[in-house]
Amino acid sequence: MAAAGSAGVPATVSEKQEFYQLLKNLINPSCMVRRQAEEIYENIPGLCKTTFLLDAVRNRRAGYEVRQMAAALLRRLLSSGFEEVYPNLPSDVQRDVKIELILAVKLETHASMRKKLCDIFAVLARNLIDEDGTNHWPEGLKFLIDSIYSKNVVLWEVALHVFWHFPGIFGNQDRHDLDIIKRLLDQCIQDQEHPAIRTLSARAAAAFVLANENNIALFKDFADLLPGILQAVNDSCYQDDDSVLESLVEIADTVPKYLGPYLEDTLQLSLKLCGDSRLSNLQRQLALEVIVTLSETATPMLKKHTSIIAQAVPHILAMMVDLQDDEDWVNADEMEEDDFDSNAVAAESALDRLACGLGGKVVLPMTKEHIMQMLQSPDWKYRHAGLMALSAIGEGCHQQMEPILDETVNSVLLFLQDPHPRVRAAACTTLGQMATDFAPGFQKKFHETVIAALLRTMENQDTQDVENMSDDDGWQFVNLGDQQSFGIKTSGLEAKATACQMLVYYAKELKEGFVEYTDQVVKLMVPLLKFYFHDNVRVAAAEAMPFLLECARIRGADYLSQMWQLICDPLIKAIGTEPDTDVLSEIMNSFAKSIEVMGDGCLNDEHLEELGGILKAKLEGHFKNQEIRQVKRQEENYDQQVEMSLQDEDECDVYILTKVSDILHSLFSTYKEKILPWFEQLLPLIVNLICSSRPWPDRQWGLCIFDDIIEHCSPTSFKYVEYFRWPMLLNMRDNNPEVRQAAAYGLGVMAQFGGDDYRSLCSEAVPLLVKVIKCANSKTKKNVIATENCISAIGKILKFKPNCVNVDEVLPHWLSWLPLHEDKEEAIQTLNFLCDLIESNHPLVVGPNNSNLPKIISIIAEGKINDTINYEDPCAKRLANVVRQVQTSEDLWLECISKLDDEQQEALHELLNLA
Repeated sequence: MAAAGSAGVPATVSEKQEFYQLLKNLINPSCMVRRQAEEIYENIPGLCKTTFLLDAVRNRRAGYEVRQMAAALLRRLLSSGFEEVYPNLPSDVQRDVKIELILAVKLETHASMRKKLCDIFAVLARNLIDEDGTNHWPEGLKFLIDSIYSKNVVLWEVALHVFWHFPGIFGNQDRHDLDIIKRLLDQCIQDQEHPAIRTLSARAAAAFVLANENNIALFKDFADLLPGILQAVNDSCYQDDDSVLESLVEIADTVPKYLGPYLEDTLQLSLKLCGDSRLSNLQRQLALEVIVTLSETATPMLKKHTSIIAQAVPHILAMMVDLQDDEDWVNADEMEEDDFDSNAVAAESALDRLACGLGGKVVLPMTKEHIMQMLQSPDWKYRHAGLMALSAIGEGCHQQMEPILDETVNSVLLFLQDPHPRVRAAACTTLGQMATDFAPGFQKKFHETVIAALLRTMENQDTQDVENMSDDDGWQFVNLGDQQSFGIKTSGLEAKATACQMLVYYAKELKEGFVEYTDQVVKLMVPLLKFYFHDNVRVAAAEAMPFLLECARIRGADYLSQMWQLICDPLIKAIGTEPDTDVLSEIMNSFAKSIEVMGDGCLNDEHLEELGGILKAKLEGHFKNQEIRQVKRQEENYDQQVEMSLQDEDECDVYILTKVSDILHSLFSTYKEKILPWFEQLLPLIVNLICSSRPWPDRQWGLCIFDDIIEHCSPTSFKYVEYFRWPMLLNMRDNNPEVRQAAAYGLGVMAQFGGDDYRSLCSEAVPLLVKVIKCANSKTKKNVIATENCISAIGKILKFKPNCVNVDEVLPHWLSWLPLHEDKEEAIQTLNFLCDLIESNHPLVVGPNNSNLPKIISIIAEGKINDTINYEDPCAKRLANVVRQVQTSEDLWLECISKLDDEQQEALHELLNLA
């Protein structure tokens, strides 16, 4: 495909039409069509891409969607792909690209497309400023300056948009440049006729100051712009635009000194906006964020304005009272999106940070009386907010609250019996936070009182509910062995769930000291599992399940079996429905550990059928989410911020994939070959994970799953060999060490567990493993774990499949690669094999005239230094015996220790004393 004519290279009409069709295919709803188009696009040379895309962007007859896609691709080409493409363009094409981009921006009539062209302009300008600050596109800068001086408001907007996106476009700034920048920004920020220009110029001014965060002298020169910025903040907020306010938050966070001359004005404006109920919750929270951020980044400056902070405290507490009075709140299946950005949550966080930033001497006197009044209010919302405020200020006011801690704790304990369940829950949360903030003294002093009160809270709720039970109250009952039937009414769920979390917290802190409470706690926690799908219980239940299993394990096999019967169903259902990644992770962890503790037969056919469907849905969802993210990368609003969000989503998906792998690992290690018929419903999806086109985390975890099959389900695992043979070998060359590690480990367990069927594959693996080990950067921090897995795999092939390799050739090399430092499990395996070889007096290992023994003794010493050797492991005694055997020859021993440093000699001394 030739390059298009827009940048000086002629292209035929058919070639243009072909490219436009390709752009249409890239936004086609069909996944297959999009993938084919992506492959074709990736193979087009950079010159052709650049010129075709620029032509498509400028061609108004091409259709908006096609132009939009071309703009997104051109921006990406000139940003992430700049170094690969632009410098290789002929000089005349580079010139034409710059000329035509200016024309495109200047002549575009579609507002949305004009903004996209401005983004491309800014990206190109950024890349044409070299490391010395020299601007290699002066025509672009001149166009922007001329645009500001013109009478065309559209061109003002173009210039400001580019300057906002790339405030460094002037390159090295001398006094003359700074005067021009300041004059241009001031002219626009004072424009009273065009509010949009004022807003954009304020954002551009903020961006310029932020881009020069280390230039303190510049702050003084540009301080005159601050009144205009603050006015734009105020005006834009009342026009339902919080973009300038967001810029002010960034300034407070990054360059608070810039605000110094107008700090009081900034604080007064923020206080006004925070307290104005006509504004949106987000705008009020952003205004509060300015004050709170300054308390963290400009503490000395802010302590000079404590009167304004004192005025802010009532606003914060009032926002904490902004709670939903919904009788059915406890039955919500999932959190509303607004709940995560609620005034109450934001204000609680703000109070916490304010206390930590300014300290207890400033904040406690400002808050104490307000909180006491709130706790005495007949309105549950004020009592709730008062307790949460106490919880929030504890860390920052730690020193000032210590003398009144007894009084404060006793006050909070009273609210565990509050008539409103959400207040009782807040009391539980406050006690938990205080336990953290005032640790370890709090636990030592109050644990008996607090635990007893938490247990009473749960017991009293049960008693009250039993007395008021009716057929339509939504009760659920469970039994535990010969324990009584018991239940919970949904009105008390949050308090009970929060109390449950606090008890689990205390169990972790007190450890053996908590044993006396386990029977009572188990009895009260188990009913919560039946209410798992209530949002206010989910997190508590997720935390309680591993705790309950641990309690049951301590009590013995019968108790554990009964507990598993109660927990198994809720766990499986939770895996299929839990929306929160962190909670789901806890649940999947618990399930995988249950399985391993309970052993073969812990899941019946119904459990396995349900679990198979859930894991299949998780894997299918994983692939679907990846496709959705690829589509989003082609959409109109795609930018760096969107990309960061997409990467966060991807990390969450991969994290859940790791937990799917953990569950499968538990099943393979527990059920062995018997689980394979069940597993085959997932096989196509796991095979898809290791396709070469998949992202590297997919290939890593797909290989890990096959590693487990080989390790735990051999020799039957060989029937799947054609699925993983080539992926495992080819991924030994992967650029990502995590993938190489998974492949190397798989090749090692093939030798160890795979049986004779794997002999030829082990033979093929050896040269690939050796090549990775001998790579120049194989021992860098990034690569060392993968390399050590390769060394271990070679050792396993030598040990378990010696007929597959030339032992005489490879064994001396393997010895030279020891010791392993980072991967402790593989390191101990190599040391065990080394003991085998030494104990058999293998001539290649011992060496002629025992010449290799100094090397071997140093390997053993390093194993001790690196904590590879565990004294409880039989290998420690074997290694110690090797050392003792060498000691029987005085001359040989002296030769060995003469080559060791003091740390290595001390390590051997410890090994001999303890093993």
